[in-house]
Amino acid sequence: MTDSHTTPFGLVATAMITPFTDSGEVDHQKAWDLARHLAANGTDTLVVAGTTGESPTLTDQEKLALFKTIVEAVSEKKTKVMAGTGTYDTAHSVAMTEKAGEIGVDAVLAVTPYYNKPTQDGLAAHFTAIADVGVPVMVYNIPGRSARLIEIETLAHLAGHNNIVAVKDAVENLDFTSQTVNAIPGLPVYSGQDSLTLPMVSVGAVGVVSVIAHLAGPSIQAMIKAANAGDLPEARRLHHLMLPLCHACFLETSPSPVKAAMSRYWEPVGDVRLPLVGPSDETMAAIEKAMGAFPTS
Repeated sequence: MTDSHTTPFGLVATAMITPFTDSGEVDHQKAWDLARHLAANGTDTLVVAGTTGESPTLTDQEKLALFKTIVEAVSEKKTKVMAGTGTYDTAHSVAMTEKAGEIGVDAVLAVTPYYNKPTQDGLAAHFTAIADVGVPVMVYNIPGRSARLIEIETLAHLAGHNNIVAVKDAVENLDFTSQTVNAIPGLPVYSGQDSLTLPMVSVGAVGVVSVIAHLAGPSIQAMIKAANAGDLPEARRLHHLMLPLCHACFLETSPSPVKAAMSRYWEPVGDVRLPLVGPSDETMAAIEKAMGAFPTS
């Protein structure tokens, strides 16, 4: 069984979309409403201004204002707030982490530096500098977007830092996940790929940083709890129920599909910012078909 010590961010952290107004500005009222909606529907931690929140096209001031809005929105709830502060610039990442900490976030998500491809020693120094700020850090290992894998030896070194408290594993390799869990048992691993959450939990991951939790948060919670309780038939049933939605929401670059889905199934949240564009009719049809399999939607 897992507990609060091994699941510092609960079972389900939702990589929250950023709502925009019709004119393309951050919609803070809608962000407030969405945060509270997610908190009431299976989300333990809100990840704000990550890639799903369109961090590449948010300014620093937009991010900081959004952190403040979400912290205030869930201040009376048990939901934690994790701020996306990592970039490919260590000094910038440190400065944003300091400011996010002053706002009152519970943790930060620090992505692998992308494009400049640092060595493993460079990665270790980068994440250590962010962790030295004093805010709990989830390290985000995503070689598909960053072009650099954080190797297990580097993760083991980082796990020795008191403020590095979890890793988001989007390596999409169950062998790597298994080896991470075996080599670093004290570092909680969160799935960074919705479709692999149950397989990763089965080899030792403790939860997920999810995109589809916008639409299926309670089902993800139920799946992980069933797996932890040893009810594999129920966990498998829920996995297969959600699998078409996992696939549909990533037919095109995220968060375009899930953002359009939220406008259809919840409330209007605006378009994505260029260079992203809205999803095709075919992608929306796949989402509709997937959502139709749920008892309620």
